[in-house]
Amino acid sequence: MQNAWEFHCSEGDTRIHKASPLNETPGDEVEDMFILLNEVKKQIPSITAVSSGAIASDYQRLRVEVSVQDQSLLLQEMITNEIMAITVKPMGLDPAKHLGKEIAFLEPYLHKLKDLYGINVCGEGGEYETLTLDCPLFQNARIMLDDFQVVLHSSDSIAPVGVLHPLKFHLESKQSNSLSGNNKTNDLLQGVNLEECKAPGEPDPEVNDLIEVSSHRLHLSKTEKDNTFSICCWLQDTSGPPTGLQGDLKLILRQIELQLEGCGLGWEHVLYIHLYISDMDQFTQANETYVRFLPQDKCPFGVPSRSTIELPLIQAGLGRAYVEVLVANDQSKRVLHVQSISCWAPSCIGPYSQATLHKEILHMAGQLGLDPPTMTLCDGGSTAELESALQNSEAIAKCFNCSISTSASLHERPKIHDNLDTFAKQLKLSHLDKGTKPEVLDPIFLYILVPDLPKRALVEIKPILYVPETMETPEETSCQLSSIVAPTSFGFQPADWHDSCIQKCVIPGKICAVVLSITSVVAMKICSDSMNADWSNNNHQNFLTESQMKRISRFCIFLLNKTIIENDFSWKDTMSLRLYFPPNLHVPLETLSNLFADGFKELDQMNGGTKVGGKPIFNLVPVLGAGISAACTNDIITCELFARKS
Repeated sequence: MQNAWEFHCSEGDTRIHKASPLNETPGDEVEDMFILLNEVKKQIPSITAVSSGAIASDYQRLRVEVSVQDQSLLLQEMITNEIMAITVKPMGLDPAKHLGKEIAFLEPYLHKLKDLYGINVCGEGGEYETLTLDCPLFQNARIMLDDFQVVLHSSDSIAPVGVLHPLKFHLESKQSNSLSGNNKTNDLLQGVNLEECKAPGEPDPEVNDLIEVSSHRLHLSKTEKDNTFSICCWLQDTSGPPTGLQGDLKLILRQIELQLEGCGLGWEHVLYIHLYISDMDQFTQANETYVRFLPQDKCPFGVPSRSTIELPLIQAGLGRAYVEVLVANDQSKRVLHVQSISCWAPSCIGPYSQATLHKEILHMAGQLGLDPPTMTLCDGGSTAELESALQNSEAIAKCFNCSISTSASLHERPKIHDNLDTFAKQLKLSHLDKGTKPEVLDPIFLYILVPDLPKRALVEIKPILYVPETMETPEETSCQLSSIVAPTSFGFQPADWHDSCIQKCVIPGKICAVVLSITSVVAMKICSDSMNADWSNNNHQNFLTESQMKRISRFCIFLLNKTIIENDFSWKDTMSLRLYFPPNLHVPLETLSNLFADGFKELDQMNGGTKVGGKPIFNLVPVLGAGISAACTNDIITCELFARKS
């Protein structure tokens, strides 16, 4: 190194807060580290990053992360980059044989122990400690040990522990004073950006200055599942006084907060948030407002995962913000929230977590095609971004011992279906090469076209994964025909073409995911008595009559109802139901909402079990286009339903 500094913190190292989600805890070692880093930054302003921490420990890497790379590959990379580190305290090794040896010398033996006992070859589990004598960062000299003392800390016959104490050393000058342009070293310097650190306890700006709004502008929807449900809030009738995106978002988040309080819950019970905004240029302002309602201290079990996209809200007659939250009435969720930069996967670009696991379902945040070490979008257009986003999703999935190739049930807005299929096949082959043969689900795909994404990305994917608690294959459930209520038909007769407009992923007794696509061709079949023969050959979304749209809404409810009942689910199992529509649909938004609401009321009256209550159970989401095929995203209506058994 060109320079070396030593700083001390007056407090001792004390691990007080031991839970994985990091919360401010006075006296904790992390608080001491923060004080120390602030002092370093104050005295040496040129320092912009820090690299430290563990490789695979959730507790440590959530505080200061290195990476979540494969340890065998990481060890080999250290050796290849000529890091000369010797063992000074082998706790899982033999001191007589391995003390003072370089990691390059020990590599074969470490891998042998890994195969026999499952040890961490990088010493992650405390198997050994090292002292680095030379590495590419040491530009001027290397450390040479002249004398040392070996102390046998424990003579246990099974697991002896020895310590090497250096007594005398000198520096040996290197022939070259440069790094010879080795770019690999730059990757090791990617760490926490100190410029963006926020002091613990720093007060947030005031959040109580909510603008008064007429109640008729705020709209809510809520599914009726008891233990896991969705709440959605949006603004309508934009003729009222303009409040801007931040004003609209404040109103919406406050209303959702009140709904949660009414259920005896809080933000800590939220699993996932869909944040839709009207202008991606105001992404930063949206985050500022968002974090005032969802600070870390309100989410002690981890902040919710999130997907943020721009939608044509104003064109559809809505406000500038639209929020949907998925809520659980228990606190059993497991959250992965890593904010530091590494080669593992992109850090969060907002106040949300990478993924949330709850009751065998992994809800992953929207993934962009970012290069993890640089946090920049990959070159090469949508195809390259898609591949990178899939790799990032797979890296996150591995943290939960699953894979998007074997667990995926849904993706949102990928662009090229072939690339998705190819990537999934490659991952399946990789599992087979490793000797594993996981049960594979047939993934379903939903393609959404939107005006803009964070960082001006071309692609964002949002996987939902099934992560079984046990590796046993769930048994097929046999349903007694007498126990299944005959689906309400709304006058529709069974037809072979019904299957062509629906995708589903069903795990018996567990989950039921359904995507229903109403294209112009399907609409013509539904409304064949009132449409001309050439209707589907042109873009006639603008010319649907209210009566035709009513029949389409009844068909959607009929087919969704038929699908969930035939798979032994009910509407009370529904966690979320989104209806995507284009803003240029001739039928007004309010009329469209009433048509579906009336349809569900009719369904409830005919066979019961579809409790509507005072709020609709569905969300109407305006998009530029949607569909179950990348080649056709001009659906009139696309329905996305997700249900889970309690």
